[in-house]
Amino acid sequence: MALLSPFYLPLKAKKLNLYKITLTIIPCTIFYLVGFYQSSRGNVPVSNTSSSSINEVFPCAPPDHKTTTLDFEAHHFAPDPPPRVARAHHLPPCDPKYSEHTPCEDVDRSLKFDRDRLIYRERHCPESHEILKCRVPAPYGYKVPFRWPESREFAWYANVPHKELTVEKKNQNWVHVEGKRLRFPGGGTMFPRGADAYIDDIGKLINLKDGSIRTAIDTGCGVASWGAYLLPRNILAVSFAPRDTHVSQVQFALERGVPALIGIIASIRLPYPSRSFDMAHCSRCLIPWGQYDGQYLIEVDRILRPGGYWILSGPPINWEAHWEGWNRTREDLGAEQSQIEKVARSLCWKKLVQRKDIAIWQKPTNHIHCKVNRKVFKRPLFCKSQNPDMAWYTKMETCLTPLPEVSNIRDIAGGQLAKWPERLNAIPPRISRGSLEGITAGNFIENSELWKRRVAYYKKIDYQLAQTGRYRNLLDMNAHLGGFAAALVDDPLWVMNVVPVQAKTNTLGVIFERGLIGTYQNWCEAMSTYPRTYDFIHADSVFSLYKDRCDMEDILLEMDRILRPEGSVVMRDDVDILMKVKSIIDVMQWDGRIADHESSPHQREKILFATKKYWTAPKPGQNQGQVVS
Repeated sequence: MALLSPFYLPLKAKKLNLYKITLTIIPCTIFYLVGFYQSSRGNVPVSNTSSSSINEVFPCAPPDHKTTTLDFEAHHFAPDPPPRVARAHHLPPCDPKYSEHTPCEDVDRSLKFDRDRLIYRERHCPESHEILKCRVPAPYGYKVPFRWPESREFAWYANVPHKELTVEKKNQNWVHVEGKRLRFPGGGTMFPRGADAYIDDIGKLINLKDGSIRTAIDTGCGVASWGAYLLPRNILAVSFAPRDTHVSQVQFALERGVPALIGIIASIRLPYPSRSFDMAHCSRCLIPWGQYDGQYLIEVDRILRPGGYWILSGPPINWEAHWEGWNRTREDLGAEQSQIEKVARSLCWKKLVQRKDIAIWQKPTNHIHCKVNRKVFKRPLFCKSQNPDMAWYTKMETCLTPLPEVSNIRDIAGGQLAKWPERLNAIPPRISRGSLEGITAGNFIENSELWKRRVAYYKKIDYQLAQTGRYRNLLDMNAHLGGFAAALVDDPLWVMNVVPVQAKTNTLGVIFERGLIGTYQNWCEAMSTYPRTYDFIHADSVFSLYKDRCDMEDILLEMDRILRPEGSVVMRDDVDILMKVKSIIDVMQWDGRIADHESSPHQREKILFATKKYWTAPKPGQNQGQVVS
């Protein structure tokens, strides 16, 4: 018998399998086509069909099979929810009388409060039902301010239409009116030769050139000429003064492009953390430094860095040469200076020098000796339980804020700061020493690089931000570590870095340690500044932070109040939140558009770019309901 090929059996098996598959496919295909045909005619009508007819089509159906029509329609309906009506936003222009409205420093409201120690000139914000639901207008004739550095010397009169200081300070060269312009010669009560020459005199007494002095505060600043002429020397000063009889002095400063806030040293702490400033200054600021147990100098001590300087010029310094011109007695002025000297010694300050009209004291670099000499100076005692960085409606105390502990008399309490400009990117001591929970040196470096990329992206979309000199006064509403401001440091501008009091971590001390400036703020309230302060506002996750805390509309109205006509805003937030923001700004005479996140369009965080349109109050005598655009 012939042998079978080894390939014969597998081949036969393959043919047999192929037959089985073919026989299976044919009936399946038939059933599918029949089913498709029945479905194409609508419902399957089998309710009145006999079992025999069913079996004709479907042989596998049992003889007693009874069915009903297959009905796939829904028979239970819930009523549709009523259509959601979007809230109609109606934000008309305010009456022109509100063109310089400062809600928390309102003159009429302030009269309800205690005049003792000028408490009535502190922040007193309106109740929720008193907040204006309208847009503060620019005065008729408003113009875009001069660009820096020309703005240091000139401003448009129409923007700040006040002549009081030109009369009251006529002989002191604060400000002059020249046609449609205001001119700021740079003079001051105690520097008739000009602020530049006055700063030169200070520079002969302490080193203003080596970068060790970067941040400064000017108390009772006038029109902020001292701060204005420090800027070219890479010293960044925050100037403050109250809204008082010297009408609009802070407003003049801001119009010049100089950092300033409305403020007063009265009963609550200044809105800065401890160890913020390298230098504090008072030039005839008329603050009673020796009174109230030295409380005002104690507050200056809190915000001064270890080794920082306090500069005093004007009464009572050099009273021997000026007492007659000051219309005070020798005895009175001598007693005032003695009291100031006594308070300064009790704070362990060292008087470095007094030359002519300028006196300078220096704060110690640590408190080792100061703790020992409490045996001599019984007051002030060291504070025991207070948070030295808490400064939002926080009452001032008559105790001395202790500096961080050191192990050696040569050590600088809190850590040595690098000199400017290295200070900007050096790891801040508050981070390197682990004072801020959850923020490491690595986080700081990553954050700095992140904001460099983000600002570069902003400049690609907002060409005006990329245009050198277009913006001067900038505000960062939620600054965190100051990365936004640091990324713009080479541009001719300054940034007021706000750390909201609701922020998870208080990082304002880090911002000052970088050589930047800032303040605390609760964005459910108005900022202590005049309308039209800023050219550009940056808001990173602000509306997420304040969700369910206060009305989004009120925050946007406050942004509109402090933003100049033709100023810009960049907001970062969740896309749903930005959509709500967009619906509000559409009725505020802003142009805005939402752009993708810089890293990916798939990110929920988006960016809203907006510009406030130019419009002003109507010309006096015209219909007050109209606006000029």
